[in-house]
Amino acid sequence: MSIVVTGATGNLGRFVIEGLLEKVPAEQITAVVRSEEKGAGFAARGVKLAVADYNAPETFDGLFSAGDRVLLISGSEVDKGRVTQHKVVIDAAKAAGVAFLAYTSAPGSLTAALADDHRGTEQLLLESGLPYALLRNGWYNENYTEQLAPVLEHGAVVHAAGEGRVASAARADYAAAAVAVLTGEGHENKTYELTGDVAWSFAEYAAEIAQQTGKEIVANPVPADVLVGILTGAGLPEPFAQILAGVDESIGKGQLAGTSGELSGLIGRSTTPIADSIAAALKA
Repeated sequence: MSIVVTGATGNLGRFVIEGLLEKVPAEQITAVVRSEEKGAGFAARGVKLAVADYNAPETFDGLFSAGDRVLLISGSEVDKGRVTQHKVVIDAAKAAGVAFLAYTSAPGSLTAALADDHRGTEQLLLESGLPYALLRNGWYNENYTEQLAPVLEHGAVVHAAGEGRVASAARADYAAAAVAVLTGEGHENKTYELTGDVAWSFAEYAAEIAQQTGKEIVANPVPADVLVGILTGAGLPEPFAQILAGVDESIGKGQLAGTSGELSGLIGRSTTPIADSIAAALKA
């Protein structure tokens, strides 16, 4: 029996593997990677590697074993048909008879286009008959704090969320929840709405950056179409810019403002405040 983590070298997956290494022997962990080179650091610590790609179904043949506990981390290639990609993993897991499959989904309240692939994957997982857990991850602090350079350059946090608030948490928080579900008991056939403990506004976010940097930073709300133009002007593909603007519109409707308490409950501590993530990003 292994705990198998797909997307193990991605932004979230790395935190999950690190968390698992604190809980279980390395030889009980399998990291699914696209190349052995990417997983070399984990392999050196005793983690098993399995080379596979969501876009190559045959690479998942025989990857899982009966009794495995699997974490399917949603793919990041929003233009590659993620439901089809995820189906590859779910089908292989079912064929092998895994004991449990957890999936990193999106908030149940989110109606933006970003959520469509997640709803499709959830449906496939439920139809598979596998014991499951839906980890409906809220927005990550790092979605914002990894984009501080243009904020500091222009002195503005540009968004299309109006007065909306975001109950975000750090990637490490969501990873810790996944580790708790993979290594704990009683999580079969459960849905977790995972959010940060505190919902913040973009005005508050801008003020926090200003306080920590000593620079004048303002929140600059714009219509969604204007935000799309700004993002595409900065080099983002238009479909992705549309997705991000759609999430902002959902934020403006209050869809990411809920604070369920389920994330802090799973990890046994408070979630990481946005101020802490800002501080960490500024030091990086």
